[in-house]
Amino acid sequence: MIERIVDVNVHLARWPTRRLPLDETAALVRRLRAGQVQQAWAGSFDGLLHRDIGQVNRRLADECQRLGDGLLLPFGTLHPALAGWEADLVECHERLGMRGIRLYPSYHGYGLDDSRLDELLREAERRQLIVCLAVRLEDERTQHPLWRVPSLDTGPLDGLVERQPGLRLVLCNALRDVRPDQLGRLAAAGQVYVELSNLEGVGGVARLLEAVPLERVLFGSHAPFFYFQAAVLKLRESELPRFQVQAITHGNAQRLLENRGRG
Repeated sequence: MIERIVDVNVHLARWPTRRLPLDETAALVRRLRAGQVQQAWAGSFDGLLHRDIGQVNRRLADECQRLGDGLLLPFGTLHPALAGWEADLVECHERLGMRGIRLYPSYHGYGLDDSRLDELLREAERRQLIVCLAVRLEDERTQHPLWRVPSLDTGPLDGLVERQPGLRLVLCNALRDVRPDQLGRLAAAGQVYVELSNLEGVGGVARLLEAVPLERVLFGSHAPFFYFQAAVLKLRESELPRFQVQAITHGNAQRLLENRGRG
């Protein structure tokens, strides 16, 4: 039985090319509450295309405070290819009190071997911020023909983690693109975590745990883009022991949020 959930992958605001069910914050919060979610790490879809990233992050923080009912934890967007990202990072951490940030390389036009990204990650690590890295957001088959975004080239991930061994990195929407053997290497090399939202196949969670240590697997729904209940069903159909379900649904995320050091 699932007692409580920390969902590390939700978004507020509107998806750019269509309306989604529950894309109003109050409705999303009600659905998450009904699904036993006690905390949700929230990014903003506005961060994908808006140029004023600072304003995106301020709106996100305000929305989480006004409508989050104590459930939403804002994670601001950072865009290292834009001038002024340093000020955006300072504002997220110091003025808005955010515990982590989100990166969207495929949408912002840079790769994982970009020197500007290295600089940003060094600063995030110094500030002990969690970094959520979006490997993809939408399947290529459903993308708008004028807005084609490829999934991220994850080959450089090994080198990135080697260069930033103290970075707390959460790979979001990654399980179609990052191979199990690479996930295992990344988890062994650094503080790398993965969430479940685009895991596919019967018994998928159990198979994932053969490659990735239990303590590095988190619950993520990718709501409202995906149906929240789909992530819950991945756990139920895998018939995991209770201690594993508890670790994935909330224990691992709570420890990650509380642990500001290495481990």
